[in-house]
Amino acid sequence: MTGFVVTVCAVLGLAVGSFLNVVIWRVPRRESIVRPRSHCPSCGARIKPADNVPVLSWLVLRGRCRQCRARISVRYPVIEIGCAVLFGAVGARFADSAALPAYLVLAAGLLALSAIDVEHYLLPNRIVFPLAGLGAALLGLAAALDGDGDAYVRALLGGLVAYGGLFTIHLISPRGMGMGDVKLALVLGLYLAWLGWGVLALGLFLGFLSGAVVGLVLIALRLRTRKDHVPFGPFLAVGTLIAVLWGPQLLDWYLHR
Repeated sequence: MTGFVVTVCAVLGLAVGSFLNVVIWRVPRRESIVRPRSHCPSCGARIKPADNVPVLSWLVLRGRCRQCRARISVRYPVIEIGCAVLFGAVGARFADSAALPAYLVLAAGLLALSAIDVEHYLLPNRIVFPLAGLGAALLGLAAALDGDGDAYVRALLGGLVAYGGLFTIHLISPRGMGMGDVKLALVLGLYLAWLGWGVLALGLFLGFLSGAVVGLVLIALRLRTRKDHVPFGPFLAVGTLIAVLWGPQLLDWYLHR
């Protein structure tokens, strides 16, 4: 049964990844994600269904528009494959849980937000707020189906705790912690605390740790200076996904090593 769920989730992830590419391109430009239909940003030609198959179409077209031969970024298949892998991993983790849809939404949202933050240094409210609302609704449904109201109350409190913690850091050092990261923390706290207070602490810790390590490496390689801004959203996303997928095992290993 788990294998079936993983397969279905991975295939779904390819399709969702294709949609995320639209979101990643249009949302920072304040464009509608519904209209117009998918088109080449260079020549405006509509993309035919046969040329919109995840990953395969990019390979067949050799990364170029069929009409104007403009290059199509490798980001497109990378996002599609990444979403499929994430969805498969989430499917394996929550195959027997009513919370599966909620964590699929989280994976998709974090992937889109990370890609946008890397390119634009932006975590758009148009993604963060719906992600929070969907998370609260889907986790509430999961709590009702599983009869686990305590987990849902903990999730809501966790969102507030994470938001409060990062907001305090923002007040102390506005340049070091943007409000976009603070708003995202509300979402991350919601999903992490559903799995436990320890998982919440682990997810945030891994986010800060990965950000610090990568930042030091970039400075050591002279690719960044101490004054340069590095998007923090992707690191929070990585820490959260690691904690969601393997948090209980990591905490058990740490406590019993």
